[in-house]
Parts: sequence; structure tokens; C-alpha cells
Amino acid sequence: MSGAARSDVSVAEKPIRLLLVAPALSILGGQAVQANYLLEHLGHESQFEVSFVPHNPRLPGPFRLLQSIKYVRTIVTSLLYCIHLLIQVPKHDIVQTLSASYWSFLLGPTPAILIARFFGKKVIVNYRSGQAEDHLRNWPRTAVPIMRLADGIIVPSQYLVDVFRKFGLHAFAIANVIDNKRFKYREREPLQPIFLSNRNMYPLYNVACILRAFAKIQERFPEARLILAGDGPQRPALESLARELRLQNIEFRGRVSPSKMHDLYNESHIFLNSPNIDNMPGSILESFFSGVPVVSTSAGGIRCIVTYGRTGLLVPRNDHEAMAACAIRLLESPELATSIVRNAYEQCSAYTWPAVRESWLAAYTRLAGREGTALSAGQWAQTNAEGVG
Repeated sequence: MSGAARSDVSVAEKPIRLLLVAPALSILGGQAVQANYLLEHLGHESQFEVSFVPHNPRLPGPFRLLQSIKYVRTIVTSLLYCIHLLIQVPKHDIVQTLSASYWSFLLGPTPAILIARFFGKKVIVNYRSGQAEDHLRNWPRTAVPIMRLADGIIVPSQYLVDVFRKFGLHAFAIANVIDNKRFKYREREPLQPIFLSNRNMYPLYNVACILRAFAKIQERFPEARLILAGDGPQRPALESLARELRLQNIEFRGRVSPSKMHDLYNESHIFLNSPNIDNMPGSILESFFSGVPVVSTSAGGIRCIVTYGRTGLLVPRNDHEAMAACAIRLLESPELATSIVRNAYEQCSAYTWPAVRESWLAAYTRLAGREGTALSAGQWAQTNAEGVG
């Protein structure tokens, strides 16, 4: 065997060193949850060595007090984050950074992209925000030029593939993953007026719409309950609105860790979701896995995962009357509710690790210059170039 051939064999036998860069799980957001799933599953793949750098590292010991001071927190956290990247990036073959929009994009993914390019490493941007179109349009000096530095853009939905195409960026869709072992499917018979919302309390998620819808629901079902899991800057205003609407049986549970989320679904009978902007919310998929029928606005990529009348009920954005009417319809039409949860559960296999594994492995092997697995590296490259999910 020639020296070149031996070299090729040795390279092929070496594991691909992947550095995953994302918010720490303590954030309790969708990016952190998906990053944790990737770390867990890729850790079982023998051809990979996977490391993690958080966007938001914590300072050690007494220095942590600096991260409680506004503005100082951003400076010291960003400095520590960049130091970690400078240490870790040279040790890896591929850097994959999960990404949101606006300032989060500049503070999190951008340093990872620039440092990876400086060291000549391959970069994947795993962009996950439903605010992508506004971000790309209104931050033209940073968003699109920095995105172009990436070797691949991966998004969770066809919706975002289409958004990126508008700006001349080619993205490839790989669906979100849900831990099917964590959620237990059961059908609610009879369906009871126990409602769940678990979106964080920010303007884009429009939780106020759910409160107004619940007021209408309580006119028909006075015993109805609403569980609100999540937190955010709008919580005081939402608590005030609940008092103004004289809502009864409403519970603000605050932040709930991902490990406890299955208990909320088990307690609930109908999931309400009212964002004005969204992509592919994991909470809807978790509802599918749990047998909880979904009533949601049709914002962004939600239409890619919920089919009206088949896997859920969709309403226009900010239409609390339509949301209340659909919730009441489910309670008064048990056959429809049963059909919806069964159809939704049939789709769940598409959001498990076995369904997306080959696409992720093909993406990594292609960038590492190795042959792909079930989806060949050539197929992945062609699909990515065409921007089709």
C-alpha cells in the first residue's frame, strides 16, 4: 500500500471532531434543548468526538458576581466565551453553532463563525429563529455577509429554507428532535377544559392572546383551568391582564425545566399556542407525542407541522375569539379531538433521532471530506446547494 493510500485510510479511521456551540441548558430555551439532544445522540456515534462550548459561559467562583451587573455581564461573558472558542476551535474539524436572531446572532454565532474561519475550520450555522426574515432584511450589513462565511446552513423547517432563499442563501432542513422516551402518549377520554401554554412571556409569543381566549372559554366552561409555564419580561403585565379579565383557575407556574415538562403535558388536555412569529416550536411536537390536541396560530413554520383539521386547529394571529372557538369545538366534538391526536401521533416518528440521524451524519461527513452514510455526501451537497429540505 502506498504512503498516500495509508494516509487516506488513517484519516478515514480518525473520528470527526465536532465542536457544538449553543446556549447552555440553563437557558431553558429551544436552542439549548436541541443542542442537548445532539450532544446526547452524537455521543453514541463512534465516528465522532463531540465537545461543547456555551454561548453564555459562567465565570468561576466570586467572579460570577460580575455577571449580575448589567452591561458588565455582556462584556465579561463575551470575553470568556471568545477565550473558550480560541482554545477549543483549533482542536476540532467542524464547528456547529446554533443561532437565533438580531443581537443574539452577533453575540453568539458570529464569534464562533469568525474564529472558525480564522483557523480554517468548517462551519455549520444551525439557524432556528422564526424572526429570520426580519433579521436578514433589517440587519443587512451583518446577517447575510456573516451567513455567507458558513460552509453550510441548516434549519429545522422548509419555512426557513424558503426565507433564506429570498436572500440568496441556500439552507438545508433537518427537523427538530424530540425525546420520545420522555413523553407518554395517552388519549383524553373525556377531554376536559384543562389548558396549557408553555411559551416564554415575550411579545412575539403573544401570551396575552391566550388569556383573552381563556376568558371567552370560561364563559362557556366556568370550571376551565389554564396552566401557564414560562417566564419573561411580560409576566407582570400578563398577571395584571389576568386580574383585569377576572380569570379564575389560572396558574402561573414560572420556568419549568425540560426534565419536568412531561408532567405538564400529562396534566393538560388542550395545548394553546398564540405566537405572532415562530418557526418550528418544540412544544407543539411535544404535544403530539403526549396526545394533547393543539390549537395554534398559523405563524411562520407552524403551518409546516400542523395541518388544519387533521393534526391540529389553526387560527389567524392575534385572534383570541377564533382560538376560543376552536378550543370549545374540541371540547364539544370528542371525535374530532380523538382524530386529531391520533393523526398527530402518527407523524411523531419524523421527529425522532432515527429519522434525522443520516441527514446530520451526512452533513458532517461531507464537510469533513469523508464519504456519507445512508444519505451520501454528494446527495447532501446537492440538496444543500438547491436549498431544498
